[in-house]
Amino acid sequence: MTMGDRYGAHRVIEPKGLLPQAAQKIDNKMEIFDNEILIDVSALNIDAASFRQLWEEAEGDEGRLKARIIEIVDERGKMQNPVTGSGGMLMGTVARIGQALKDRDLKAGDRIATLVSLSLTPLHIDEITAVHPGVERVEIKGQAILFESGVYAKLPDDMSENLALAVLDVAGAPAQTARIVQPGDSVLILGAGGKSGMLCGYEAMKRVGPCGNVVGMSRNDRPEKTLLENKLVHSFFVANAQNPIEVLEKSLALNGGREYDVVINVVNIDGTEMSSILPAREGGIVYFFSMATSFTRAALGAEGVGKDVTMMVGNGYTRNHAEFSLQVVRESEALRKIFETLYL
Repeated sequence: MTMGDRYGAHRVIEPKGLLPQAAQKIDNKMEIFDNEILIDVSALNIDAASFRQLWEEAEGDEGRLKARIIEIVDERGKMQNPVTGSGGMLMGTVARIGQALKDRDLKAGDRIATLVSLSLTPLHIDEITAVHPGVERVEIKGQAILFESGVYAKLPDDMSENLALAVLDVAGAPAQTARIVQPGDSVLILGAGGKSGMLCGYEAMKRVGPCGNVVGMSRNDRPEKTLLENKLVHSFFVANAQNPIEVLEKSLALNGGREYDVVINVVNIDGTEMSSILPAREGGIVYFFSMATSFTRAALGAEGVGKDVTMMVGNGYTRNHAEFSLQVVRESEALRKIFETLYL
């Protein structure tokens, strides 16, 4: 048997000794080791922060965006934005399963979504056939490798693939929200109008109960009606997430002047760390799900304003997060309709 490292270290070209996510270049030859899975890829959901940066760099030109994505993959062997460092996830069909993984509940022909980042996934793109800027998705013809340690979800039969992909793309956020939000909490969600923001809002509203308060913020008022009418937040305000004083003043005004127990950051721009930290109470929780978050700015910023808060990195993986988040859209007809309207 020809076995590779279960975490994919055997695919690292440079620098040697790193794991694939941290590496500058990995081997994207599509001959699989016995503990790898080969996937025929149909779509990439690019991380929101990454897509925004690439779209702005391409000045909204689809041809330039396609060329840049292919250039990155050719250079790195994976889809990892060199500016944001983030990747995304993919959807495809299982083509081959290595001999060492034959006991898995998976077979050739199964449709799956990978729940590990494209920033560590060996990827080869033959062609990008379509770009969907509104949902940060590109359709491709290509292949990818899933390592032995890689997490995946079979696409469900009771919803469209595009709906499932939209939910699975941010599955870690609502699952973590369910863990950290307690009855009676006050919760502030920065970026409440996006996919992860709405899923987090739904879970937060369910968890805080009748004595809690969930407040959503966005950079414009487009999501306000959707969020309020579907009871995904109690109240909503518009602010610039890069302006911490504006966010602080407007958010406290909607929480009786009190700081928040939990602040959730799901925005797709950088420089929003202090807008998350300032509204949090002493001993509160700040959950950074955004891949645009800077650890340095968050740590030094909290120190600089004397805030003793628990800051959580938005680990995209939470145990059973895929099924958990799919169940959210099964139980919420409102969310399902919103996602089917906005993200398909």
